[in-house]
Amino acid sequence: MRVGVLTGGGDCPGLNAVIRGIVRKGTQEYGYDFVGFRDGWRGPLEGNTIPLGIPAVRGILPRGGTILGSSRTNPFKEADGVRRINETLAKQEADALIAIGGEDTLGVAARLHGEYGIPCVGVPKTIDNDLSATDYTFGFDTAVGVATEAIDRLHTTAESHMRVLVVEVMGRHAGWIALHSGLAGGANVILIPEQRFDLGQVCAWIDSRFKASYAPIVVVAEGAMPKDGEMVLKDGSKDSFGHVRLSGVGEWLAKQIEARTGKEARTTVLGHTQRGGTPSAFDRWLATRFGLHAIDAVRDGDFGKMVALRGTDIVRVPLADATAKLKTVDPALYAEAGVFFG
Repeated sequence: MRVGVLTGGGDCPGLNAVIRGIVRKGTQEYGYDFVGFRDGWRGPLEGNTIPLGIPAVRGILPRGGTILGSSRTNPFKEADGVRRINETLAKQEADALIAIGGEDTLGVAARLHGEYGIPCVGVPKTIDNDLSATDYTFGFDTAVGVATEAIDRLHTTAESHMRVLVVEVMGRHAGWIALHSGLAGGANVILIPEQRFDLGQVCAWIDSRFKASYAPIVVVAEGAMPKDGEMVLKDGSKDSFGHVRLSGVGEWLAKQIEARTGKEARTTVLGHTQRGGTPSAFDRWLATRFGLHAIDAVRDGDFGKMVALRGTDIVRVPLADATAKLKTVDPALYAEAGVFFG
């Protein structure tokens, strides 16, 4: 058995741990060979590969990013994309393909298996934690830790100058990073995509904080939207999957707060710092287990499936179900954080 492995979409802490788990167990216990495809789906499209044996995965457990590289390439937008992937797999004598990625990468894997019979197994990866078929995705815990540490640091500088600090975090159309880091970091306002916010109420919370002689911290998810208005974007550009590139709401919100309250407001956009660096212990643990169970699925011939976390168990779910809808923050969960607003 020869197995191909790729990492697609945005990079994410823990990707290397998955690769390591796949290769170590597949080689040592099953005697499989592995080939790594470079830069997401671009690798099988262009035949760009690297050797992927045990020497290649030594020492990569604590490393961020991915030794395979990544991209947001959509093979269904490329000329003869499926044919080119099939030709590359045949040339590499790959009997199966493990795709590690989020909604888009796994959506491609689901189509390749369901419509074209390519034997694929998926591993869920996204810092956004927005895949509905798994309790958690690896990368999320690290992103929350990075954001929480930033909020902790911003509290002291905000209070030194008695100014509003707006912290914009990632998450696209799900507010998991904002909610978890905002609650853990003691933010005074948390704004998420699932609940449109009232700018007047936000300013009232800020005024209340100042009256108590404290400087407010506002955590806003990049996809959050005001009740009276649309999503705030720096530009309207889109990636190859048709997703608009988010960011800009933090700067817009700070200007609105200054204009309405008369208080100085500054913005910190955490951006790609949430993706980079050493994965947390939890993400290394989860990613490693996903890798071990993904190669088990290949051994069992259980293709068209994604490994997922349910409680503390790793289970397999259909790829089509895994990408059917986004997992978003429940209103009741968001309401819990409201106790600390203002």
